[in-house]
Amino acid sequence: MTVSRDPAAGALAGLRVVDAATLFAGPMAAMHLGDMGAEVIKVEHPGRPDPARNHGVAKDGVNLWWKTLGRNKRTITADLGKPGGREVFLKLAERSDVIIENFRTGTLERWDLGYDELSARNPRLVLARITGFGQIGPYRRRPGFGTLAEAMSGFAAATGEPDGPPTLPPFGLADGIASLATAYAIMVALSARERTGRGQVVDTAIVEPILAMLGPQITRWDQLRSVQPRTGNRSVNNAPRNTYRTGDGQWVAVSTSAQSIAERVMRLVGRPDLIDEPWFASGAERAKHADELDEAVGAWIARHTRDEVVAEFEAAQAAVAPIYDAADIVEDPQFRALGTIHEIEDPELGPTLMQGPIFRLSGHDGVIAHTGRAHGADTDEVLGELGFAPSAVARLREEGAV
Repeated sequence: MTVSRDPAAGALAGLRVVDAATLFAGPMAAMHLGDMGAEVIKVEHPGRPDPARNHGVAKDGVNLWWKTLGRNKRTITADLGKPGGREVFLKLAERSDVIIENFRTGTLERWDLGYDELSARNPRLVLARITGFGQIGPYRRRPGFGTLAEAMSGFAAATGEPDGPPTLPPFGLADGIASLATAYAIMVALSARERTGRGQVVDTAIVEPILAMLGPQITRWDQLRSVQPRTGNRSVNNAPRNTYRTGDGQWVAVSTSAQSIAERVMRLVGRPDLIDEPWFASGAERAKHADELDEAVGAWIARHTRDEVVAEFEAAQAAVAPIYDAADIVEDPQFRALGTIHEIEDPELGPTLMQGPIFRLSGHDGVIAHTGRAHGADTDEVLGELGFAPSAVARLREEGAV
């Protein structure tokens, strides 16, 4: 397990990001940038904190999701709909590289905080806007959540058992994909700024990145008038491919995307005769015989423990993975070698484990300087850095602007 390090050592040290978004896609994009050393300032409404602070499970009243989602962020409050809060936001824009927001389309403009006003203060500013359906089009003003994107992208229609209903993931899949897409788009815009000297607007519709991850479903419809069916854990492209219960009541997943792997699996489970079948030479044809292949693989796996299955598959150079829960992940030697899990000292929870940055760089470590901080914990400090005297901060607080 990895312990937090100095954020000044991060690859994005010196980059200032304002996280004015709520819930998941926008705040997670800011989290990814903060993990790489960017200074992130989280802006929340004084009376209505980010709902993510109360989302999911808690320990003794302390929300656990926020500890991860809010990591590496200084937190301030500002009511952007009030003149004082608007001025705070404009001063942040003057001194920042990136602003991330996910207000309903047109909201910033209603507050006179659209890109025209922000870029007038700072022409180099990148404004990343994340909504369910984007800044244009007939759905632009609809409230948008990841669940709706999972439904409209085709993901739910292709997920689940053939005779079952469309299936949604039990976590924010579309939001997570959109967060990565937005972080990437921000870095593209910053790269362009190096050439042009000017920032620009990033427009992320949550429905689009997950649609892009679903493969050639649009091309398939265009060329074949065919829609990807629900196949459960099976694949129409290869077999055997499924989850299988082991003799000790655990589960493993097997993949045979490569022909050579499929042959190794069948030799391992004692059914080399199937390799000689004419249909075995094609993944798509093997998929048509999934019942027979699953029976052979499943019967062999059911006679062995999970550890035995993994060891035998590894010795045969066949592809298998144990199906893990969080307890397994924390103890796994590969995740330990990668430094995937970080241990961070939290003022409320004490030593706390969480996933670390999602990649490594040879020249810079990913950084988790601290866990998610309290609502508005850094307001006075950040406003002081922006040039607000203590008396001015007091007046803003009296007005409810911060």
